[in-house]
Amino acid sequence: MRPLDASRIAGTSLLAWRNLSHDRARFVVTLVGVLFAVLLMGVELGLLLGFARTTSGLVDHTHADLWVTPAGTTNVDIAGRLDERRRFEALAVPGVESVEMLMMQFAFWRKPDGGTESVSVVGFSLAGGQARPWNLVEGSIEDLRQDDAVIIDRLYAGKLGVTALGQTVEINNRRARVVGYTAGIRTFTQSPYVFTTHRNAQHFTFFRPDQTTYLLVSLQPGADRAAVRDALQARLGRVDVWFAHDFARAAQRYWLITTGAGSALLLAALLGLVVGIVIVGQTLYATTVDRLPEYATLRAMGAPNGYLHRVILKQAAISAVFGFAGGMVLVGLVVLASAGSTVAVAMPAGLIGVLAVLTLCMCALGALVSIRRVTRIDPTSVFQ
Repeated sequence: MRPLDASRIAGTSLLAWRNLSHDRARFVVTLVGVLFAVLLMGVELGLLLGFARTTSGLVDHTHADLWVTPAGTTNVDIAGRLDERRRFEALAVPGVESVEMLMMQFAFWRKPDGGTESVSVVGFSLAGGQARPWNLVEGSIEDLRQDDAVIIDRLYAGKLGVTALGQTVEINNRRARVVGYTAGIRTFTQSPYVFTTHRNAQHFTFFRPDQTTYLLVSLQPGADRAAVRDALQARLGRVDVWFAHDFARAAQRYWLITTGAGSALLLAALLGLVVGIVIVGQTLYATTVDRLPEYATLRAMGAPNGYLHRVILKQAAISAVFGFAGGMVLVGLVVLASAGSTVAVAMPAGLIGVLAVLTLCMCALGALVSIRRVTRIDPTSVFQ
């Protein structure tokens, strides 16, 4: 039999659409499955990215070239102590322009009503300003010059029992006064950041005046970053010297991989992908089985396998497009809802592109069973 010219066969897109829209109830089930899968994958991957940004937020918002940390430090939230003399040793290394001290220590926050919460006290140098609170929306950095002044984030104001600026509380049984608010500075540990001066942080956390947690090193223009890092490591001895971006990634690995939190989110996203493949595959297969006589007729007319495969793949693509659009609308609503919460769902353009590719691949995989079934059709069955 001479193959039928492709121009005489109905367009694959039109045929794919007719196959899907013929049974609208089944088409709706397919779309709901894809939509649910996109929603689950989008939220879980968005949470993963949001958590990653949160775990390294303090590092990402400093402008230091290098971080000097106590030996064995794996993340920015938990560290030991450094002596202030290390700062002067670091300043003597060629290529170093400035070194600032940064405090990071957990403490107990006693609310006005008597309740207690865990907080992370962040003490920075007012003179240099490295690691100063970003997104400041009320108050000013200069207000921190007062001995008991602190700045917190609005997201945690209710948790910390703060209703207005000027309110007094206690940090480790020492008086503190809230003088400013930031907006959107989250913490992965759910122990809110409390920003204050380095000296105040020492006072609140019982550090000696000659102790700190981190040293933030800025290099001279044109300095060899790797060479200065190696020189600092050799001179300071039992410490770790990190490039800022490496320390940020280490913090992300610790909280998301070592603790297993990221694995749980990835597993949930994978579950959404599997659910989508199963639902799309089942629906497309049922549609294909219902249309077997029509496919057999096309084969008998000389339609090549490639034509039939394109019909099924375009059915999958149509399901992917409509399901993805609906799913992303719901994901967008979740992102908006999370903006005012302590848990943020990040959804940059790159992640949207990844979700689009995953959705297309999911629907294409779901179509494989149907493609195999069509390929095995006996064209002569139409005459039986």
